[in-house]
This record gives sequence, C-alpha cells and structure tokens, in this order.
Amino acid sequence: MSKVRVCFLGTPEFAVTSLKALLSDEHFEVVGVVTQPDRPAGRKLQLTPSPVKALAQAHGLKVLAPESLKANPLMLQEIKTWGAEVAVVVAFGQILTQEFLDSFRFGCVNVHGSVLPRWRGAAPIQRAIEAGDVESGVTLQKMVRKLDAGDIIGIRRVKITPEMNALELHDELARLGAELLQVELMDYVRGNLAPVPQDESQVTLAKKIEKQESQIDWATSAKAIDGKVRGFVYGPGTYTLLQGKKLKLHKVKPVSGITTVAPGTVTSVNEDHFSVATGDGILKIYELQPESRNRMLAQDFLKGHPLKVGDMLGV
Repeated sequence: MSKVRVCFLGTPEFAVTSLKALLSDEHFEVVGVVTQPDRPAGRKLQLTPSPVKALAQAHGLKVLAPESLKANPLMLQEIKTWGAEVAVVVAFGQILTQEFLDSFRFGCVNVHGSVLPRWRGAAPIQRAIEAGDVESGVTLQKMVRKLDAGDIIGIRRVKITPEMNALELHDELARLGAELLQVELMDYVRGNLAPVPQDESQVTLAKKIEKQESQIDWATSAKAIDGKVRGFVYGPGTYTLLQGKKLKLHKVKPVSGITTVAPGTVTSVNEDHFSVATGDGILKIYELQPESRNRMLAQDFLKGHPLKVGDMLGV
C-alpha cells in the first residue's frame, strides 16, 4: 500500500509528539503543516515559532502559519494543491470550516486529550485533574463542525494517580495520541475500522480556564484545592494571598480532618511544610513561590517568613 499523504495541523508541544510519530512512520508522508503564527516569547518578547513549526522546518516541510485559516481562503486553495488524503489536527487552536473538513479523501481526524464525550473543549487535561477524575485518556475522532463531537476512531486510557499533575498527564496523553495515529488511524484509512458515534448523554464540557479561577478559595475542600493546584500547573497556576502579596502554590497534599477555625487559617507549622484549614479538611503546603521570587520548598520559605499558627492566608 502506498504512503498515506497527511496534512498536519498543530501548534504546541502536545502536537509535536504526534508529528514526530507520523514523520517516523513509513506508512505516512507529511506533505505540509499548518500552525499558529510566530508569537512573542521570553523576557525580550522575541517572535518565536511554535514548537510544531520549528519541527516542520527542521524536516524541510511546507509550512503555513495564518492568523486565521478560516479568513484566508487562498491558503485553503494552496493546501489543496498538496494532495493530502487526510488532515490530522492536534491542538491546532483555530476553528476549521466545513469546506476544509470536506477537502480530504479520508476527512479530518483529531487527537483530543480526554476520553470523549467527557471533557469536550479547550482544557480537558486541566479539568480532568481539577475534577478529581481517576481516569483520563486520549481520543482519535473524526472531525465535524460541532466541538469535539465527531465519531470515535480509537481511545487510549490512563489512570490518574493522586499525585499526578497536568504536565505529567499531558506528556502521557501526547505519547498515547501518537500511538493512536500509528495504529487506529492506519486501520481507519485501510477500511478496517468503523468510527463509533459518541453518547451525547455523557457529554461534559472543559471550558477555557479564566485567570480569576487561579485564586484559591479556602472555603472549598482540601481535595478540591489540591485538584486545582495539580490541574492548573499546566496553566495558569494557582495562588493565594499572604499579607496582601501573591503566594503561588506548587505542591500540596490534602488530608482529612475537622477544624474549628476559619478557612485559610494556618493550623500548624512543621519543618518541611505548613498546614492550612479549608472548608473541608486540611491542606499541607510543601512547595510555593512568593511574589517576584523563584519556586522554593516550604522549609526554605519558612526561614524567611516565620509563619505561626493562627495566621491567615487569602486576605
């Protein structure tokens, strides 16, 4: 069987893993790549290509980086000249038109970081951990105009351990997503696998994370705060206030326990951590980051910030 000609659309590191897999697979030929435009990055805000663009250029591939593919019909015409048989979309970051979806013999497929139909939308990895899910996964779906609602070609699942954060889950799902492309996508293209419709009654939405969600609400449970800290490590992070200044939280541990003090109250100060009362249970804080400082262990923080029982966070 001749190689399957692929048009690849993706932007961040999550997509790089999939592109690498396609480039290394003798069954596929990546004929061109579409990604987001260069963006300012670093302290000097220099224009920097997306991780996908950098990889594509290193392999000498054709690359398009429009601000909006939807608003640029000439680029679609150019993509059609590539002669791709399937479009593979992995964290591209733009809405695609029906004309684009219909431009390929085998349509467009998408690698999505959840077990669909759970967590359709922009932040499936973060929301899964925030919600305390014990399982996640990655889905290969046939793309349709409705958000993440296409028929399922394949799924890989992974357990979420109590300590796993969103970055660790991200890396595992990126690896499994690439595996889906090398196995299930090929089976689908060969006609050996029929996509299965999603169960619409099981849909949950992974809405975009807003900046205001970053602030810890101590009235919620210790378990919920832990989920937010581990989930938002992938962005935008979490913080509380201490004496009016931001204090980012990086590594915490929830424990059960009944408290008689107000949520946000320091309940104990130990050598390597300090504990804070929540609306349900106690949160132990092991790593944090004071405003305008680097990330540090709680024991190092306590040397310069002598907290005591009764001090308040969040005010």
